[in-house]
Amino acid sequence: MHGVARHNRAPIRPKAPDARGEKGPQLNEQTLSMRLERVAAHVPAGARLADIGSDHGYLPVALLRRGAIAAAVAGEVALTPFHAANRTVRENGLEPQITVRLANGLAAIEPGDGITAVSICGMGGETIRDILDSGKAYLSGQERLILQPNGGEQPLRQWLMENGYRILCEDVLRENRFDYEIIVAERAGPVTYTAQELYFGPLQMQARSPAFLLKWQHKLRHKQKTLSHFARAQRAVPEEKVQDLAREVQWITQLLA
Repeated sequence: MHGVARHNRAPIRPKAPDARGEKGPQLNEQTLSMRLERVAAHVPAGARLADIGSDHGYLPVALLRRGAIAAAVAGEVALTPFHAANRTVRENGLEPQITVRLANGLAAIEPGDGITAVSICGMGGETIRDILDSGKAYLSGQERLILQPNGGEQPLRQWLMENGYRILCEDVLRENRFDYEIIVAERAGPVTYTAQELYFGPLQMQARSPAFLLKWQHKLRHKQKTLSHFARAQRAVPEEKVQDLAREVQWITQLLA
């Protein structure tokens, strides 16, 4: 009974500001952000999830409360979020199903965990890439990867391609004035993407969702402005940097045409 009583307790959390800078809905293990809800939708039913960089542990706790997954590992490298995740798990009476570990990246996964899905959210794409690359020994190759980078999607897709992961699904959403992408991938042997597919996302280029097009309209304006600043700069900007940016502007212009 003690565990059941705690299961229904919702810890008090600070409210997150919405896009207008006002107080939005309380975000906790019952009310996930739109971004984490999109991530949750890509976790297979009945999965054994490793949530790396779990912060408060909201994602695995929410999925277990809903009966959507069988078990989870919440990995954190920093003490403060590690303790926060432990508290969330404890207050929801889920210690038997969720193990919280203080570990660097994928080192949170142990052989006996039987992990079938890995989520890494809210970090730069290069950071997620580095976590995957340095922790390859902890992966069986059978896991579904659900990745939500805060920028840096191109190098992350490059790593997936080079390591034989096929991108199964891509999503883009706008929340609190930021554009977020979600990349879902599974190991599938050799796979090849073009430079533009790595830049925009192979499935995003095909789907051309309104959120995707809006993201690149914003990006185009920003990059065009940067190019004009380069042209007026008193100190010379390296030619390679100018050419790279000009190529990106050309790609985006063609995409939106």
